[in-house]
Amino acid sequence: LTQFAYIASHDLQEPLQTISNFVGIVKEIYAGKIDKESEQYFNFITDATSRMQTLIKHLLDFSRIGRNIKFQNVDCNKIVKEVIAELNNSITEKKATIASGVLPVVTGDPVELKQLFQNLISNAIKFHKKNVDPVVNLTCEEKPNEFLFSVKDNGIGIDAKYMDKIFIIFQRLVNASEYPGTGIGLATCKKIVTLHNGKIWVESKLNEGSTFYFTIPKKIITNPSKSI
Repeated sequence: LTQFAYIASHDLQEPLQTISNFVGIVKEIYAGKIDKESEQYFNFITDATSRMQTLIKHLLDFSRIGRNIKFQNVDCNKIVKEVIAELNNSITEKKATIASGVLPVVTGDPVELKQLFQNLISNAIKFHKKNVDPVVNLTCEEKPNEFLFSVKDNGIGIDAKYMDKIFIIFQRLVNASEYPGTGIGLATCKKIVTLHNGKIWVESKLNEGSTFYFTIPKKIITNPSKSI
């Protein structure tokens, strides 16, 4: 995956950028001289190359997870506050409410854990029901050997038939026009949790919201040769 992502990022990004640039030039040259149908074709090309560039970037980011992982004490309260601040525009636009209980200090990689919380919170906001303001609740329960986190939302929920696919990379379970994305977000979450020797799962009912659970052990046994 790492080798493929490296090749893709270098050998595919350049021609995609070239296509995008030349389509832009052609549109400027023929502005006002082509019919609406032809202009729509140009827009299709531009949108497709943009989506491909985004997909390649996310795939490259996915392949890099765990490459430079550094375990240390991480205050999850601080991380969640940072995530909420960075998602402020989306939270304001969707009129979302994010509530968090007191979270623990865990052993983990701060960059990867921040990505984990960001993906779960942003998904909870994005997959909201129409005409219903998103409400997201974060909690954590201390167990004898681990911390059990939960991220609960009041969104569209997940059909039971898709439960075995939810964490598989590139799996999109909803209409892309309504909920755009690459299908890498939850696969990223699973990879991060696995790197921390934890587990992740979801409980959900269609149209009744979802609760994502994940665990972080109190003691993490690292294995540099472990591949995810």
